[in-house]
Amino acid sequence: MAQIVKVHTVQVTKIILYLILIMLMLSMKVASRGELVPALFMFGDSLADVGNNNHLPLSLTRADFPHNGLDFPTHKPTGRFSNGKNAADFLADKLGLPSAPPYLYLAHIKNSNFSTGVNFASGGAGILDGTDQLYRQSLTMNKQVQCYATVQETLVQQLGQAKANELLSKSIIAIVIGSNDILGYFGSSSSSQMQQTTPQEFVTSMVQGIEEQLKNIYDLGARKFVLIGIASVGCSPAQRRKNKTEDCNEIANYWAFKYNQGLLSVLQEFKSVLQGFRYSYFNTYDVLLNLIQQPATYGFKEVKEACCGLGILKARVACLPIATYCANRSDHVFWDFYHPTEAAYRIFIDIAFDGPEQYVFPVNIRELASS
Repeated sequence: MAQIVKVHTVQVTKIILYLILIMLMLSMKVASRGELVPALFMFGDSLADVGNNNHLPLSLTRADFPHNGLDFPTHKPTGRFSNGKNAADFLADKLGLPSAPPYLYLAHIKNSNFSTGVNFASGGAGILDGTDQLYRQSLTMNKQVQCYATVQETLVQQLGQAKANELLSKSIIAIVIGSNDILGYFGSSSSSQMQQTTPQEFVTSMVQGIEEQLKNIYDLGARKFVLIGIASVGCSPAQRRKNKTEDCNEIANYWAFKYNQGLLSVLQEFKSVLQGFRYSYFNTYDVLLNLIQQPATYGFKEVKEACCGLGILKARVACLPIATYCANRSDHVFWDFYHPTEAAYRIFIDIAFDGPEQYVFPVNIRELASS
């Protein structure tokens, strides 16, 4: 009998040691992934689109053709407006997560897994609903939030209310949107919006629109927000081409700056009145100007001309298969007439993630994720 007890004790001990070993291996695996948050939910426009517009047949804003994706790991176009990775990809990398897949792809798959996040960003999208008419079809911010509500319902069904709430409250909500609103409004003197509203009224409506959508996302359980401010969009090749001097369009820049000010006011108010609301704001406007004014500091040589396109500054024709492209993409700030190169995207996210308060505040993204 004693012998049986002894053998049983040895077996139990082996099982316990085996379980401890498995737990250590699992913990090491989690640590090796370096996940700072459980998930990333990405909202935005073509700066963060990873293929949603591939599933919008009427959209005029697509990147699922060469020469886009030239430097992506697969060397194939994916729907990203870039020669390689974009802002959404680099942010996911920094957070230790896989790049969040496009929502419109997952929406067609039964029992889709949203537990590590999803990307709602859509090329041509804006804060205001009218922006989808500029490019025939896109997921505006309003539509993206509706998709997020659907994801939240799915997570509740899959995980239960408590675990779904915990996941969403710890996840990063990243938003990069507003450029298309500004560019659409100042796109031409015959713009119907310019005839109906003053620039100040239009920007105020943008601020009110993002305020409403941020509150909707918060009410659905989100607590950690990353807001990417509108860049100095008047310095894009497409905007420069319109000036004989090839200088930046300072009017578009001015109103992008004014929108950013309004957005910051909203964020500061929300932090004081919404329980648990935390945010990190990235000053893309100044960072892009730095890249343009001090290119050598960041490893760039060309700040005006696009890498891929045709015409003056390669900005008269988009980066279509018929266009030519530069040999050294990392020398250029701009990939096409509006979008950064992979090299520029990387710098933006590096600064947003670990940068000083001069460019990202009140905390950087790493600090927000760890809080």
